[in-house]
Amino acid sequence: MITSTNNFSLAPELLADTIPLKSIGGNTLSLCYLGLMNNQHFPWLIMVPQQANLREIIDLSKADQHKLMDEISLVSTQMQTIFAPYKLNVAALGNIVAQLHIHIIARNENDAVWPNPVWGHAPTKPYDEEEKLKIINRLK
Repeated sequence: MITSTNNFSLAPELLADTIPLKSIGGNTLSLCYLGLMNNQHFPWLIMVPQQANLREIIDLSKADQHKLMDEISLVSTQMQTIFAPYKLNVAALGNIVAQLHIHIIARNENDAVWPNPVWGHAPTKPYDEEEKLKIINRLK
């Protein structure tokens, strides 16, 4: 389990569904855990502020809300540069997993479920080892 000094732990579902990343485009995040969603249908990252008991963005201090937006912007810019998507989907839903987390998904008109949401329209396709290494290297 990923933890820090402030009693942060990653929700079990996010821990099971993501591949931890140390950085993106050479940038390390100071506030958020960054994970690659283990679904090769889409380039899909998950960001989780590493603080305990957060459900909403407004649960963060004002300073950390701004830091979160800066990190979302940084990750979004890197996703746009690396994958050149038609559209970036950026969302903090949390209907299934209540822990505050942000999805950043690079979408293209020819992806597995376009133009539908990524949830509930195609079964997850986990990365095999070769594809996982390829996408991690692209994200570095």
